[in-house]
Amino acid sequence: MSLIHGLHFNNLKGDLLGGVTAAVVALPLALAFGVSSGAGAIAGLYGAIFVGLFAALFGGTPAQVSGPTGPMTVVMASVFTQFVAIDPATGPVLAFTVVIMGGILQMLFGLLKLGKYVTLVPFPVISGFMSGIGLIIILLQLGPLFGFSASSSAKEALFLIPEYLNGADSPALMLGLVSLAIVLFCPRSISVTVPPPLLALVLGTLIYLLVFLDSGLTVIGAIPTGLPQLLMPALSLDLLSEMLFAALMLAVLGSIDSLLTSLVADNMTKNYHDSDRELIGQGVGNMMAGLFGGLPGAGATMRTVVNIKAGGSTPIAGVVHALVLVFVVLGAAPLAENIPHAVLAGILIKVGLDIIDWRFLLRLHHAPLFVAVLMLLVLCLTVLADLVTAVFVGVFIANVVTVKRLSDNQLDSIRIIDSHAGNDESLSKRERKLLAETRGRVVLYQFDGPVSYAAAKGLSGKLQDCRPHDALLLDFSRVPLIDVSTALAIEDMIVEAQGVGRNVHIIGLNPIVQEILQRLKILDLIPASFCHTKRSKALETAHAMVFRDELN
Repeated sequence: MSLIHGLHFNNLKGDLLGGVTAAVVALPLALAFGVSSGAGAIAGLYGAIFVGLFAALFGGTPAQVSGPTGPMTVVMASVFTQFVAIDPATGPVLAFTVVIMGGILQMLFGLLKLGKYVTLVPFPVISGFMSGIGLIIILLQLGPLFGFSASSSAKEALFLIPEYLNGADSPALMLGLVSLAIVLFCPRSISVTVPPPLLALVLGTLIYLLVFLDSGLTVIGAIPTGLPQLLMPALSLDLLSEMLFAALMLAVLGSIDSLLTSLVADNMTKNYHDSDRELIGQGVGNMMAGLFGGLPGAGATMRTVVNIKAGGSTPIAGVVHALVLVFVVLGAAPLAENIPHAVLAGILIKVGLDIIDWRFLLRLHHAPLFVAVLMLLVLCLTVLADLVTAVFVGVFIANVVTVKRLSDNQLDSIRIIDSHAGNDESLSKRERKLLAETRGRVVLYQFDGPVSYAAAKGLSGKLQDCRPHDALLLDFSRVPLIDVSTALAIEDMIVEAQGVGRNVHIIGLNPIVQEILQRLKILDLIPASFCHTKRSKALETAHAMVFRDELN
C-alpha cells in the first residue's frame, strides 16, 4: 500500500489547474462558513487549508477536495456557541478540542474498517438529513440577509422571520439578494471562467464600497495574517460527556458527508475509492484543523466536481488547492476585511438550496407513504432537534421496518408439507408417496434460506394450523446459517413437540448450523438416529415408525 493513495505525476497540468480552480471556489465559501460558524473568517480558511491538505495526502479518494462544508459548519456553529456560552474564555479552545476529538474518532472508524457501513444509511434518512441541513443553513442566514445578527439556532431563526421581514435593512437586503441572484442565475458562459460564488463576493463587496460604505453594514472586519499558531487542546471533566457527544456528531456527519462525495467522484472518474483510508485521511485533516484553530471539514462535492472538470485526478490537486489558500492567508487576507455579512449570506443561501434534495422532494407525493413520512420526520428532527438524533431515529425506524419485512419474507418462504403435498415439485416422487401414505401423521417443516432472529418468534406459529401428527421433520437442507435467537426458537419447537409425544427429526444440517445447535446443546435433545443427512432417509424412518406404531 503506497503512502499516498492514487499519487502519480502523469497529470501535473490537470492537477495544477484543478487545484487552483478548486481554491478559487473554496475561498468565498471558506470565508462564509467561518463567519457563519462564529469562529471567524480565518477559521474557515485554516479549515480549508488543513483538512484539504491532509485529507488529500492520507485519504482514499484521489480526486476529492476537502474543506469546510455546510453540514459540518452547522454542527460547528452549534458546538462553538454552546461552549462559548458556558465559558467565553475557554469556550473556543474546548470547541476546537472537540474538532480534534472528532478527527480521532474518524481515524478510529477507518482503522476499524467501518467505512463500508457508513454509506448503508437508508436513502430516506440521508435525503431528509441533507434537506434538513440545507434548510438550517438558509434559516441561519436569514438574519444577516435582512441586516440582523445571525441566530444561534434554526428554531430561533424560524420564529424571528416576522421580525426580519418587518425590520429589514434595505442596503443589506439588496446586497444579499444581488449576491444570491448572481450565484443562482450566473450565465454558464461566465461561470466556466469565474466561479459564481467568487463573482458574487467581488461584485457584492464593490457595490458596498461604492454605494453603501456609510450605511453601517456589518462586515467581516480584521482578519489575522500569517501562519496559524498551535492551539493546545483542553478537556473539561464537567463537560466531557457534551464534548464526546459533539465529537461523535462531527465524526459521523463528516464520514457520511465525505463518503457520499467519494461516490460522486467515483462516478465522474470511473475509479473506486478506499472508504476506510478516506476516513483516516479525513480524520487526520480534522485533527490538524482543530490543532490550529480551523473549522472541521469533509469531502466537498462542489469543489471536488470543479476539480475533476478542470482536469484534476490525483491528490496533487488537493495539495495545490490548500497551498493556494496558504498564499491567500499570508498576503491577501486584508482584502477580505470589507466583505459584508449580507453578501456571504446570499452565497450561503445558495449552498443551502443546493444541499436540499429537491429531486426527491418534488416526487415525494409519489413515494410510498412510509418512505415519505420517514424522510419528513428526519428533516423535521434535523431542523428542530439535532443532527445525530435525526440520523439515529431515522436509521432505527428504517431498520425496524426493514427487519420486519425480511422476517415476513422469511416466514413466507418456510413451507409445511404433509400428506396433502400432492405434486409438490420440491419433493421427489418417492418422498411424496411416503408422505401420502402417512395420512397426515408426518409433517415436513421445510426452511428455505437463512433464518434471522426477526423471524424466530414466528417459527412455532407456522405449525399451529397443522392437524395432529406424530412426527415432525425439520429440514435445514437449504439453510446456510442461523443465529442464536433462531436456534433457541428451534429448541422451543423441539421441546413443545416432544412434550406432546411427537418424534422430531433433523435433516441436512450444514457445519455452520450444526455448530450453533451443538454449542447450545440443542442437538442433545434429538436421538442420533433422528439426525439425517438426506430428507428421503428421514421420511423413510418416520414412515416406518408410523406403521410400526399402528401394528403395535
